[in-house]
Amino acid sequence: MLKFLKDWTLPVAMLVGALGYQVFMLFSFITPFLIFTMLLLTFSKVSPSELKLKPLHFWLLAIQIVGALAVYLLLYRSNKLVAEGVMVCIICPTATAAAVITSKLGGSAASVTTYTLLANIGVAIAVPLSFPLIEPQQETTFYESFFLILSKVVPLLICPFLLAWLLQKVVPKAHSFLLRYHELAFYLWSFSLAIVTAQTVHSLIYNPADGWTELMIALGALVVCCLQFFLGKTIGSVYSDRISGGQSLGQKNTILAIWMAHTYLNPLASVGPGSYVLWQNIINSWQLWKKRRQSN
Repeated sequence: MLKFLKDWTLPVAMLVGALGYQVFMLFSFITPFLIFTMLLLTFSKVSPSELKLKPLHFWLLAIQIVGALAVYLLLYRSNKLVAEGVMVCIICPTATAAAVITSKLGGSAASVTTYTLLANIGVAIAVPLSFPLIEPQQETTFYESFFLILSKVVPLLICPFLLAWLLQKVVPKAHSFLLRYHELAFYLWSFSLAIVTAQTVHSLIYNPADGWTELMIALGALVVCCLQFFLGKTIGSVYSDRISGGQSLGQKNTILAIWMAHTYLNPLASVGPGSYVLWQNIINSWQLWKKRRQSN
């Protein structure tokens, strides 16, 4: 039974979250804590000396930040909701599980982890600057919205690494404790996935848009998902880091993306990263199948 749940965590978590959305919505307030803990457990496994920035990482970050804003500007005149849903799928940083998939595919986990940290820093700066302009909050100025989002996003994305590094240097016993329980991140991810699925379902029910708009958001997420994997692999090939490039740019922290969309944008924009979960896992499953076939 446990093996079944591990093999089918994605569909089981999403199904449970969708069916029990009224219950899981009650836990939505702990999503930032879960994201923080998952990042802390992930960064605890990495020594700062292993983090080596490469030109590839800066190219990927440019595509992630500039590309997200460019896609939004391209789409918002025809459909602002679609623009938000697709944009958040691009600007979202790399998934914490990307290093694991990269290792299984034969890529560099250290390279992906380095980019994950860089992408978190980039998003922590870009999101507070751009989101107040994309979805202005009523009765607040740009500067008020900027500092409000900054105060929530920076601790969430940057502090886990700083805390992991501090524990490693100052409290090694606590750091060792985290290392022993790093697999807990898997179960936290499952619970988080159920919560954000519940948020997406809640948005679809109580903030309904026409079905065509929702379909366009999902299709837009599919297009940018394939495009990001392709661009990541293409640029990665130039630097002899093809697999890491593809996973760094294509595999997203969709739990964070859904939380950001639900918190700072139109809640229905969460349909974008909600469907991106499926698209990226289909691509990852195909890549792993292809790798196993080549090995055999």
